[in-house]
Amino acid sequence: MAEKDADAAGGALAAGETGKPRDPRAERLAAQLRANLKRRKEQAKARASGEDEAG
Repeated sequence: MAEKDADAAGGALAAGETGKPRDPRAERLAAQLRANLKRRKEQAKARASGEDEAG
């Protein structure tokens, strides 16, 4: 996924990103953040579709 984002930005990383995390703890934290973001997006979609049906 990071490769796709880097390609979209012309190969440059966003401010504050240093590329691939170097230590195992940083890798675990990054994976947890991605999983959390994915879960929150799914929850938001579910809420939005629920509002459409109710309204």
